[in-house]
Amino acid sequence: MGIAYATFGAAYGIPVTLTLPANASPERISILRALGAELVLTDPLEGSDGAIQEARRMAAEAPDLYWYANQYDNPSNWHAHYLSTGPEVWHQTDGQVTHFVAGLGTSGTLTGVGRYLRAMNPEVQLLAIQPDGPFHGLEGLKNMDTALKPGIYDPALQDRVIRVSTEAAHEMVRRLAREEGLFVGISSGAAAVAAIEIASELESGVVVTVFPDAGYKYLSDKALWEG
Repeated sequence: MGIAYATFGAAYGIPVTLTLPANASPERISILRALGAELVLTDPLEGSDGAIQEARRMAAEAPDLYWYANQYDNPSNWHAHYLSTGPEVWHQTDGQVTHFVAGLGTSGTLTGVGRYLRAMNPEVQLLAIQPDGPFHGLEGLKNMDTALKPGIYDPALQDRVIRVSTEAAHEMVRRLAREEGLFVGISSGAAAVAAIEIASELESGVVVTVFPDAGYKYLSDKALWEG
C-alpha cells in the first residue's frame, strides 16, 4: 500500500509521508525513497501497530498538512476486493471455488473477496491466516489477538483461523521459488502453507489463495534464501 501511495504521489506531484517499522525490508525502504516518499521509521518492536499510532499522531497534530489515508479503517479497501478480486476468483474457477484462504493484514482481501463469494455461494468456506504468535517475521500480517484490530475486520466472516509460523512461511518461499518458479514474498509463503494445509484435509474441492507480495522485496535476507 505504501509503495502504491508513493507511486501515485510521484505521478501527481503530491508529497507522501509514510510511517513504517524500522525493520521493514531494506528493499521496501529503498523503493519508497526512490519514489520520493518521506519516511518516518518507527520502533521495530512495536511492528505495524507502532507505525499506525505514529501516523495517527502526526495527522492529529497537523491536520492542515496531512490527510491520513488509513487503509485499516477505509471501507474502500474491502470494496475494491469485492468489486475486483472476488469476481476474478469466481469467474476463473467457473464458480467451483469451495475454500478461499487469505492472510489478515488490513483484512481487506478476506473481507471483500469473502463477502462476494458468500453472495454467490453461501457454502464457500473462508479461512483466515494469522501468525502463530505476537512476535513473528511475517511482514504484512497481523496477529489479531494482540494487534490493533482494523475497523474493517469482520471476525464473524471467517470459518476458521490458520496459524502459520515464520519458519514454515520461509521454507515455503524457498520451495515455491525452486520447485515452481514462483518468486514470492513471505506473506505469500504463509498463504501457500495455509492453502496446502486445507487442501490436505479435503477429498474434493477447489482451494484458492492470493499471493500478495513478491520476493524481490526480501533479496537482502540471506537467511531466507539460504535456509
